[in-house]
Amino acid sequence: MGRGGARHADPFPRRGAQLTLDRAVTAYLDHLSVERGLSGNTLASYRRDLQRYAEALAAAGIDDLAAVRASEITRHLADLRSSGLASSSAARAISAVRGLHRFATREGLVGTDVAAGVKPPAPPKRLPKALDVDQVTRLLAVADDTPLGLRDKALLEFLYGTGARISEAVGAAIDDLDLAVDPSATLHGKGGRTRLVPVGDYAKAALDAYLVRGRPALAEKGRGTPAVFLNARGGRLSRQSAWTILHRAARAADLPVDGPHAVSPHTLRHSYATHLLDGGADVRVVQELLGHASVTTTQVYTLVTVDRLREVYATAHPRAR
Repeated sequence: MGRGGARHADPFPRRGAQLTLDRAVTAYLDHLSVERGLSGNTLASYRRDLQRYAEALAAAGIDDLAAVRASEITRHLADLRSSGLASSSAARAISAVRGLHRFATREGLVGTDVAAGVKPPAPPKRLPKALDVDQVTRLLAVADDTPLGLRDKALLEFLYGTGARISEAVGAAIDDLDLAVDPSATLHGKGGRTRLVPVGDYAKAALDAYLVRGRPALAEKGRGTPAVFLNARGGRLSRQSAWTILHRAARAADLPVDGPHAVSPHTLRHSYATHLLDGGADVRVVQELLGHASVTTTQVYTLVTVDRLREVYATAHPRAR
């Protein structure tokens, strides 16, 4: 800076001097703003989180960052959770604290990063959002009798009727279908595993209609792919196109297509599992039908059905309220 110009105070103390929390926070926020280019809103959130942290340490009589121990950070995390702060907000706050200590250690301002071993709280496992039966019925009500319309209905009925993953549906070949006496389909799942699943009457009817009146018209435009579900050019339907088909059907059925509860290809798989469990199916049978390697993966659906049981109990039992 030129002679006579104003000089900004160096936010860092000389090595060995006490690194007050206020100065450490100021230096860290400057680093995030100038070198990391964080937005104003993000910086404001970090500033609030770190101010809360500084106040908690001050209440414990600590003003020197080098004097902080891991136990103080763990206690601060516990206090955040006990105050009712959402786990996502608590995770962000602890991430800010961890970033502050990591920064101070990297700059040589403290000797040890005492926050390195303190893990932010794991976000709560989000339960799958299943459609109810009426919503599924509306979603599957594809009325178009063209080859593409018949394909779309067969695809949606197949996804809901078998619990197939979207990759399993678009990867299915004609030889994987057995729609004769006991209709079934062979699905090729993750890790090269295959499984045989039953095909219900509605899915069978939709597949029969498509295979007889829809697929031949599409296949004649292509080069003889064995895939069940074809695109308009006679090739194998892509996952992206299958998603578009579902998105279009969801919009027509007045179901959400944006936001956290938007209908996705996995929604029908969630609904398939939930409705089976609601109907009394054993969780291990559902595990096999879904192709889960572990029953614990399937058990997340039982939480959904327990919630529904609670709703029924609360509205039906004379002494529930």
